[in-house]
Amino acid sequence: MNRRTILKLAGALPLTLWVPRALAQSAGTPTLKFSELYGRVTVRGVEYSDKIKSLSGQTVRMSGYMAPPLKPKLDFFVLTKQPMSTCPFCTTAADWPADIVLVIMPKGRELDPTTRGLQITGRLDIGVKKDEDTGFVSLVRLYADGVTAGG
Repeated sequence: MNRRTILKLAGALPLTLWVPRALAQSAGTPTLKFSELYGRVTVRGVEYSDKIKSLSGQTVRMSGYMAPPLKPKLDFFVLTKQPMSTCPFCTTAADWPADIVLVIMPKGRELDPTTRGLQITGRLDIGVKKDEDTGFVSLVRLYADGVTAGG
């Protein structure tokens, strides 16, 4: 096999941002879609779907896009169902989608910003929570075990 063939094969492989051994072995991990986060919206706000309530505390897999970040290295980021062109914190609240997921990286792990689709595997946590370090208030969180591009 020559160098050119090796480079062609390497280019065909999906970009890996960070994949621990646990992610490689997680073929049976349940998938959660953005459309499955909430059951309905009432005058009191959103209600979690039965599926997300049943998966809370478990390891799940979600695909989406990284919202434009606030800093160059990320120990947390916001996952959205479609790419966003502007920083959500720099626009009005009306532009910020309701169905977002806060992704928290393990201590000591950081990511570079990306516009590629992502697949996240991690522990699902639901309920209103304010992160003391970031000040970010979230309804749905994923404590990441692994992040790969090409979600």
